[in-house]
Amino acid sequence: MAAERSLWDIKLAHRPKSFWYPYQTLQNVGVLERLLAGPGLDLVQLCRGPHGKIADIGAADGDLAFFLEKMGLSVHLIDNERTNFNRFEGARILQEALHSTVRIRTVDLDSQFTLSGEKYDAIFLLGLLYHLKNPFFVLEKLSRMARYCFLSTRVARQTADGLPLSKYPVAYLLGPGECNNDSTNFWIFSEEALKRLIDRTGWSILAYTAIGDTQHSTPADPNHDERIFCVLQSNAVTELCASPNPVPVGERIGRTTIQWNTANASPGKVYVSVNGQEESLFASGCQGTATANWIQAGASYEFRLYDSDRTRLLDKISVTTAVE
Repeated sequence: MAAERSLWDIKLAHRPKSFWYPYQTLQNVGVLERLLAGPGLDLVQLCRGPHGKIADIGAADGDLAFFLEKMGLSVHLIDNERTNFNRFEGARILQEALHSTVRIRTVDLDSQFTLSGEKYDAIFLLGLLYHLKNPFFVLEKLSRMARYCFLSTRVARQTADGLPLSKYPVAYLLGPGECNNDSTNFWIFSEEALKRLIDRTGWSILAYTAIGDTQHSTPADPNHDERIFCVLQSNAVTELCASPNPVPVGERIGRTTIQWNTANASPGKVYVSVNGQEESLFASGCQGTATANWIQAGASYEFRLYDSDRTRLLDKISVTTAVE
């Protein structure tokens, strides 16, 4: 709330209120933190990973991106300049006023877009899915680019005239002025359809909640608006990670948990090299977790994920130690 007030002070010092995106983007942070509290996850910790950057897609004026940068994260702010509320002028004003290093990128997600082989630790896709012409393509594409996705979108439990939608995997196609008089609104999913879409595009649900009218929501009526917030983990990203890293070791030894995923359900093998010596087999399988409870202070460890016959290196990670 304090960050939001501070951003509005800057905004109004540069342009009148009507120039700026009108919705309170940072309220989403509170919803996500309450959602993550259930499974005991931490929002900022999920955003920290081997790629060292996250993406806020469909970012409006960039409030969330600039807030996350203050949390110590490297952020890419991505939106389509042509359809952005003020054509990115607002984000650029804030970037200059805040002396921010957030990278602003214009990408048309309704095209067969690419992001130049980018990999992100997490992607924020809040309030954007129903603005996309091809949400299946976008979610599938992003599942190969990021380990986690924070997603929110509007859903509907019934049509405007009361026909039930909840138990069917269906999407409602909006007319150009039907929902909030916004022609960039396209698809409103039933809850069942959203879950199926998430599964078929390569994601698993870690946490999930609904807010708003959770009994009688419709695709377009502002008085019957329901939103789903969920935290997703990709099943399509080849990954190898260690937690914690650096490993606290105190005066004796420490431990870290290694997690891996070959991304295509094919078997893999995890090897470890200590102090640059010959590597030895640590674990195997297409995905899983295993604990290394023999981490010693002053030693260096490199874990390497290979394919099943150890001919192709899929990923690697260095594990260091930190004295408590």
